[in-house]
Amino acid sequence: QVQLVESGGGLVQAGGSLRLSCAASGSIFSINTMGWYRQAPGKERELVAAITSRGSTNYADSVKGRFTISRDNAKNTVYLQMNSLKPEDTAVYYCSLGKGLLLRSEYWGQGTQVTVSS
Repeated sequence: QVQLVESGGGLVQAGGSLRLSCAASGSIFSINTMGWYRQAPGKERELVAAITSRGSTNYADSVKGRFTISRDNAKNTVYLQMNSLKPEDTAVYYCSLGKGLLLRSEYWGQGTQVTVSS
């Protein structure tokens, strides 16, 4: 079974930065896309960013220019560099593995809390 280990969440002031990491273990040869969803209190889960095994990326409009997704295929790890954070970025961020640029999810991490104070 696939296991996703997330790290990097925390509390940061508006304008600050965080870097989320997600390391995947197990048999993931059939998975070609990694990425991040987030869910804020009272809101639906939304796709934040996704990256395919070849490096194609997809970002939510709300984070374009501020967030950067990357991956290290040798380490089966995906990263989300979050800069210029805003209070509206506050959410639980979930690492996910799936298919396509829309990240049809097959596996999920447990989530990591990101809180941005004003």
